[in-house]
This record gives sequence, structure tokens and C-alpha cells, in this order.
Amino acid sequence: MVKILELFGGVGAPRKALVNLGVPVKAIDYVEIDEKAVRSYNAIFNKDLAYKTQNVVGYNLKPDILIHGSPCQDFSIAGHQKGADEGTETRSSLMWETIHIIEQMGIWKPKYVIWENVKNVLSKHMKHNFNRYLDEMQKIGYTSNFEVLNALDFGLPQKRERVFTISCLDSTMFNFGILERKPMINISEFLEDTKEEKYIVTQPSMIKKINTNDGSFGGRVQIIKDFCTTITTKQMRCPNSGVVDLGNGQYRYLTERECWRLQGYNDEDFEAALKAHPGIPGKLNGALYKQAGNSIPIPILEAIFKVIINEYMAA
Repeated sequence: MVKILELFGGVGAPRKALVNLGVPVKAIDYVEIDEKAVRSYNAIFNKDLAYKTQNVVGYNLKPDILIHGSPCQDFSIAGHQKGADEGTETRSSLMWETIHIIEQMGIWKPKYVIWENVKNVLSKHMKHNFNRYLDEMQKIGYTSNFEVLNALDFGLPQKRERVFTISCLDSTMFNFGILERKPMINISEFLEDTKEEKYIVTQPSMIKKINTNDGSFGGRVQIIKDFCTTITTKQMRCPNSGVVDLGNGQYRYLTERECWRLQGYNDEDFEAALKAHPGIPGKLNGALYKQAGNSIPIPILEAIFKVIINEYMAA
């Protein structure tokens, strides 16, 4: 039985990855302030104890693995790079709360801590926070290693680069080189056959940006061919994940279901979340787009957990 603690847990990608691997898992706690994400999480894992919206976690939890994907907005270029300096009260500064939680655990620290965030956390403007995180983790007994991982290398037709930092309590340096990579599956295997009106691109501002670039950030909307770009929390904006060419000069956005598939969720997971958030007929479902965009690609987590369980926990 692997015991996990999910901070900024979203709709439960880490837990889902372990379930997919057939690993007995106990989610000893889950922290997520977005009430809609909590509802989706509970719907996906409806056979287990339901969680309520919360932002405070108990300390006497004794997890094996702690996973935190602290909010990335203030690290990202799109989020104006507000940063994550402690005390600034930006959303991304919540990363320091993870450190405080681990410190309060005393001798029952998790054996492994996984932190996922945007690639821009390594930029010259943000690197000081990243380096401080590594230093603070070292002070409380962890050896950390990190690498930029792309969902394209783990079977998903989504170009999504994220920094994964893995910290081990026993002085082990996590070996990213032995992660199991998989050939990308063409995006055609993930797309629905739909020309439903609500997904058709009709906004002149968006049509103008399809395959053109006006020089501004995210000025181009890509036409999807073999893969899409990063799944975002909204599709009806620029930048987005790209658009599907329907022919005759007509394009459509990715559907909510497609976005979930492109993060590694199966249709049963999506249907559970859709039941929790049926949305408004004829309108795009903002809650489901947001939950997909904020998630971690499940196949990447599967590859990481395989290494942790087979190479380190079994030793």
C-alpha cells in the first residue's frame, strides 16, 4: 500500500496514475481550494471517502509520497511573472507552505516529494526561488534532482514541457534517465468526430490569429496536425492548444473530453466529472476545461511512480 499526500491536488492525477499501475494506494489527505475540482475528484474516486474543500492539512499523516503542483500562474510568462517570493502572497508563493508542512511532520517526513511546475520557473527571473526551494529541501534532509519532461515523450500528442523536481529523503538521487518513455500516439486517436456549433471558431479576433503571428505573446493560433500545444485552462483565447481544421475554412476548438484525454484521463473519468459539472447546454464547459488545463499528464506520473516503487521503495 502506497500512501500519498496530494497538495494543490486538482482532480487527482497522481492518485489516478497509481490506480492505472495497479498499485494499492491510500490517499491519506488531499488539499484543493477549488470547490469544483473537489467535486470532480470525488466523482472520479466515488468509491472512497469524499473530501470537502480545504486549504489546511493535518501534520500527523505519515505519507510515503507527497505530490504538490503549486499554482504556476505567477511563474509563467502569461501570468506576468509576478514570482513566488515568500510573503508576497502570490498564488505561486504557496510553494513555501509545502516546506512548512513537511517541517511540521518531524520524523514522519514523506520518503519522496514530487513538485511539478512550468518551465519558466528555471528562467533568470524565477530561478532564485527555484534554487531556494532546493536549498530548503536539502536543509530538511532531502536530495533533489529535476528535469524538464515533455508529455510528447510519454505517449500523449501534447507538447507540454514542465519541470519535475523529485526529492528523496534517503540521499538517493532520482534517476530521470531510466524513466520509461513511449512513442507519441497521433492526435487523431484522441479526437472526437464533431462539428457541434459551440466548438466552431467564430470570433474574428481568433480567426485572424490562426496560423499568423502579429508579434505579440501567443499571437498565433496553431492548426493542429499530429499533436497539440499545451492544454490550457481555456480554449476560446489566444494562446490556446490549437484548433482542428474542419475544411472549407472552418475550424473548431478542442472539446472538453479531448482535453481530458490529452492529459491521460479515460472517458469514464471524464463522464464522472461531467456528471458533477453538466454545464450549460450550447456553451463551453469552463470548469472542465480549467480542470484539464491545471492537471498533470498522467503518463508522466506513471513513469515516475514506476521508478520510485520498483527501483527505490522495493530496495
